[in-house]
Amino acid sequence: MEATKTIPVRAMCRVGAFAALMAACSWLSIPTTPPFTLQTLGVFLAVGLLGGKLGTAAVAVYVLLGAFGLPVFANFSGGLGVLLGTTGGYIIGFIFAALVMWGLERLLGRRLRALLVSMLAGMIVYFAFGTVWFQAVYMRTTGPVGLMTVLGWCVVPFIIPDLVKMALALVITARIRPHVR
Repeated sequence: MEATKTIPVRAMCRVGAFAALMAACSWLSIPTTPPFTLQTLGVFLAVGLLGGKLGTAAVAVYVLLGAFGLPVFANFSGGLGVLLGTTGGYIIGFIFAALVMWGLERLLGRRLRALLVSMLAGMIVYFAFGTVWFQAVYMRTTGPVGLMTVLGWCVVPFIIPDLVKMALALVITARIRPHVR
């Protein structure tokens, strides 16, 4: 017989709790395109507190819940229409960001400096993935748009807020992680 791996109930509960945290963070938004939300704080906290494996699982669960139509995204939206729209690439990019953060955790360890490096790399990943996605969808549905224009709309205004959310996630992780088994 083959040995099967089981997922502990506590781990499943943590993944679910952080998927719910990301949903709550996305509901706090300033409606712009893409909206200013606290989603990235949720992503950073999930990987920082749960570690790469469970943090990535939490991000994937969050995205899947939204894909199935639950209103977990900004402005209480959900469904494939959101993910296939112009801003969907940023949401899907969170999964790739978490994977990169997990990979860097395995390579660099879980110290806070390593977490900072992995969060910066993750931020670059979701910005890159989302920007390419935004430009492709926008060009298909609206018309030509230059990369610098898309960066001006979708990346530049979000760099400082995301760095602030990253710093907040690092502070919270430093305070709480020693108490999480």
